[in-house]
Amino acid sequence: MRFILCSKGSKVARADLLPLRKIKRIEKMAAYGISPRNAEQIFALNALLDNTIQLVTLTGKAGTGKTLLALAAALESRRNYRQIFIARPVVSLSNRDIGYLPGDVDMKLDPYMQPLYDNLGVIQNQHPENSQKHRKIKEFVDEEKLVVTPLTYIRGRSLVNIYFIVDEAQNLTPHEVKTIITRAGEGTKIVFTGDIFQIDHPYLNTHSNGLSYLISRMQDQHVYAHINLEKGERSQLAEIASNLL
Repeated sequence: MRFILCSKGSKVARADLLPLRKIKRIEKMAAYGISPRNAEQIFALNALLDNTIQLVTLTGKAGTGKTLLALAAALESRRNYRQIFIARPVVSLSNRDIGYLPGDVDMKLDPYMQPLYDNLGVIQNQHPENSQKHRKIKEFVDEEKLVVTPLTYIRGRSLVNIYFIVDEAQNLTPHEVKTIITRAGEGTKIVFTGDIFQIDHPYLNTHSNGLSYLISRMQDQHVYAHINLEKGERSQLAEIASNLL
């Protein structure tokens, strides 16, 4: 699917999707207290909240809001799904295996999952501590309605009526991406986020990774949307570093 997407009051912008078919007006909307800050984020949030789109890929450099938007959209859509899963592959930096870390398996994996909890904390802090939305996030985690987990722990789970976010998907192989998607049951939505120019896997590159493969192969599928986020919104310092270093 390829739209010319436009937000109210903005110039018509073309999404990096597929051959033009129709024009659709996209209204700016918030998700669980998170408001998009640029046109690309508006388009991304629309796709993330659209129940007719079952597969979404979000690409962009660090700080563009990929994971934050996906998680906010999942929380906003929580009534439509049995559970929210957010997972990421465990890929060690500098060829250092997790075995060198102290503690049991959960303690070893915790540093890899911490960025996901950081994004969850950003969303939670949009709301006062005594508010229902603030409390609900903790309840979702405690009741396992929202599960943050390494991707390896997803194997064997039933992906029926799940909002499934796969973070750092550029570190997956094409086979792993196919394995994840083919496990999707009825009512499941899958979101892959990642930066194809920041790959930690020693045997993958910009072209051979699973996220790039998925984007190239799913073109022209009506259940699929892809948005590339270009503008960093984390901070001015983070944006300068991302562009120059």
